[in-house]
Amino acid sequence: MTFQNQIKQGIPAELPPTKPYPLDANRAPKRKDILTKAEKQLAVRNALRYFPKAWHAELAPEFAKELNDFGRIYMYRFKPDYELKARPISDYPAKCQQAAAIMLMIDNNLDPAVAQHPQELITYGGNGAVFQNWAQYRLTMQYLSEMEGDQTLHMYSGHPMGLFPSSEDAPRVIVTNGMMIPNYSKPDDWERFNALGVTQYGQMTAGSYMYIGPQGIVHGTTITVMNAFRKVLQKGESAKGKIFLTAGLGGMSGAQPKAGNIAGCITVCAEVNPKAATKRHQQGWVDELIDNMDALIARVKQAQANEEVVSIAYIGNVVEVWESFYQSDIFVHLGSDQTSLHNPWSGGYYPVGISYDEANRLIRDEPELFKAKVQATLKRHAEAVNKHTAKGTYFFDYGNAFLLEASRAGGDVMADNGIDFKYPSYVQDILGPMCFDYGFGPFRWVCTSGKPEDLDKTDAIAAQVLERIMAEAPEEIQQQMQDNITWIKDAKQNKLVVGSQARILYADAEGRIEIAAAFNAAIARGEIGPVVLGRDHHDVSGTDSPFRETSNIYDGSRFTADMAIHNVIGDSFRGATWVSIHNGGGVGWGEVINGGFGLLLDGTTDADRRLKSMLLFDVNNGIARRSWARNTEADFAIKREMARTPKLKVTLANRVDDDVIAGLAL
Repeated sequence: MTFQNQIKQGIPAELPPTKPYPLDANRAPKRKDILTKAEKQLAVRNALRYFPKAWHAELAPEFAKELNDFGRIYMYRFKPDYELKARPISDYPAKCQQAAAIMLMIDNNLDPAVAQHPQELITYGGNGAVFQNWAQYRLTMQYLSEMEGDQTLHMYSGHPMGLFPSSEDAPRVIVTNGMMIPNYSKPDDWERFNALGVTQYGQMTAGSYMYIGPQGIVHGTTITVMNAFRKVLQKGESAKGKIFLTAGLGGMSGAQPKAGNIAGCITVCAEVNPKAATKRHQQGWVDELIDNMDALIARVKQAQANEEVVSIAYIGNVVEVWESFYQSDIFVHLGSDQTSLHNPWSGGYYPVGISYDEANRLIRDEPELFKAKVQATLKRHAEAVNKHTAKGTYFFDYGNAFLLEASRAGGDVMADNGIDFKYPSYVQDILGPMCFDYGFGPFRWVCTSGKPEDLDKTDAIAAQVLERIMAEAPEEIQQQMQDNITWIKDAKQNKLVVGSQARILYADAEGRIEIAAAFNAAIARGEIGPVVLGRDHHDVSGTDSPFRETSNIYDGSRFTADMAIHNVIGDSFRGATWVSIHNGGGVGWGEVINGGFGLLLDGTTDADRRLKSMLLFDVNNGIARRSWARNTEADFAIKREMARTPKLKVTLANRVDDDVIAGLAL
């Protein structure tokens, strides 16, 4: 059966044979055994509803075994036999090109070169799922192959609820992931309801089909590390020979060593999973692998002496690195952590002193003991970091909930007021005031032809547009413009493409609109194939996350989620091809609401209309909210945009003198 026919059939007409899991697969952690017997029966019943009744007697014990063995029913028997990867858009069977573009993006998210645990449909972060099971994948692709230009597919946490009549201006797909009643949004609620097969954790760009591999975060990490060094080094001083110490080489975190190389420092990144570290080394994202502490210390001292630019993966626990570097008097200039601490009890963070395999056993068999060991490790981790910062290390929370979980574990990470953390979030110190408040965020695109030469052409177009804008840009955003011009010109030589022919750069609304319009014009001229636009949810206005994206909001509203909801609703009727809204992503289930979009450029005047309307709102929605919070940079940015866009009128905040408040009898 051809690839196209396999997609169009959805659930096979005949029950496929069972298939063994690949022995060399990077398996997702076994999930917590949290369901009662009655709930397990319900989970199997829920899974069987995808299939004809005649198959139930055979599938029921198989699904029960999956549930017992893995804590989830993945329906591995139904994984397609064809290679999962982003094919050229013309290869997909579809009645409308928008649907074909979405199919391409889904397959890219599940490409083994891109996905962290592809057998379990998990793209990154240990639990960031595209679908809950393979039946959902098959049905979704079938629906997309049948979709016409006036229909919308509604996705409920991986489940394709169905095609509904809509209009050509409506999004082709609406995605929600993990949208829970607030009182049912604790970590164990995710474990329970995901095991039942009724919700999933879509992370940010996994469950919204917009992940483009670690490249997406390489750029953000590069900007963060470059600007962190600018904060701690003397003017004109180089980052060569200076150490950036961090942890995590899984999905998103795998970008850190590449970003360190681009920033020009020594990166030491610890990773407890040997397969993850080896994968990044084989992909060329990290230069060297070391699994011995004495060898690591010797190598780092050599790199310091020679002022090298090098990235080193240490296969082991980062706590041991912090402690050993302190004992060996190795000075760390920058420190952070990007383990998946949004998911601390299911493999996002591993305790020190026990093996990786033993820790995975504890997750499943002794979850309370595992939790206790993780919390003890977090306290020890925080203590080691504190020793380094006392010597001058600049440590920042990289939005992975390290400080949040360390505080919950009793670690010494709180400021003297007992309310704030003693270390800033990287958004508070760097990306918030320097990028997000000015409207700069992670704009991205995918060349659906699959041709590297199309990506080269889009890189050149984007660079030309940015240089033209920079020539007249105000002083306040000159540095941001130059950093991104440098980035896009060097992007190809940094070998950032994994999976689809995709690119990312930070741009504001003006940059995004002009770049997208230039792409659309090139498509109309036949110079390149169609292009999918998107962004990370980690952006100016897509995400309400009090410990990350909105951590530099100080008017008390950082715990509200109005911005993200308005972002998705607003994008949906301004031209987005698909939109998504998620609970969780980055910092954890119940800790954040984030939204995203995808927009297909096909060279038409309709696409030109959509991109201008949607991108203007997508960015300025967040700038307006940040300006209302009295963020000075956002106030500058929104006033500048209103001067350019007469129909944009937002409510501006009046400043209040401190002495007016200080004298009140409260």
